[in-house]
Amino acid sequence: MAGEEREELAEGTLLSHLVELRSRLFKMFGAVFVVFLGLLPCAKTIFDYVAAPLVSVVPNGELLALSPVSPLTATIALTFYLAIFIAMPVILYQLWAFVAPGLYRKEKRFAFPLLGTSIVLFFAGMAFAYFVVFPLIFGFVSTFTPDTVNYQPDMTEYVSFVMMVVLVFGLAFETPIATVLLVMTGLTTTQKLGKARPYVFLGAFVVGMLLTPPDVISQTMLAVPVYLLYELGIFMSRLVSARPGPAAEAAVDADE
Repeated sequence: MAGEEREELAEGTLLSHLVELRSRLFKMFGAVFVVFLGLLPCAKTIFDYVAAPLVSVVPNGELLALSPVSPLTATIALTFYLAIFIAMPVILYQLWAFVAPGLYRKEKRFAFPLLGTSIVLFFAGMAFAYFVVFPLIFGFVSTFTPDTVNYQPDMTEYVSFVMMVVLVFGLAFETPIATVLLVMTGLTTTQKLGKARPYVFLGAFVVGMLLTPPDVISQTMLAVPVYLLYELGIFMSRLVSARPGPAAEAAVDADE
């Protein structure tokens, strides 16, 4: 604590913070726009790739366009969403750069690794949804489609469905980061987190039921990883808690 008291943090006026925030937001939107422009020539290829898990189980291998402008709006929307996901490291870094001047050195040492880990986990959640969850969901749905029904979903509805599921799984994979932050801020302890395992296990299935489509596969595929990631969060929290406390760090700073 003494080390933190000796450390002077950068201070500024409200106007300077607003100017800094505007600059960071401009860079965020700029990064998304640049990535979007780069992906735009490949928009049709991107849609074909994203639609592959569903197209592979559709009888004629084609989706419907119920609106005259659906091919344009659905393809552009999917490309824009993908641009946001690709630019996510830049967006998170700009958020980090905005709040970093108000953090102590000890907090920065924890925050930057957590930032990098959160990016990796978010993309891992997206990949898990696309490569594991989607084939299982669409395969499960297609097996229950009667022979008298022409199963040919609308492309616009498919884009909305994909983005919702991908976002849910990306955020769900942030569970270890949320667990570590709860322990770091002192809101809970690893012992309390361990005792809450039965409730978390049940809650994971409840969350899966609320946030995923109404089928048992997607609900289970979300609930099981969330619980496993919760266990990973407890393990990471123990590693963080095992590091030297503020008093030891203050003594190190004093020696330096």
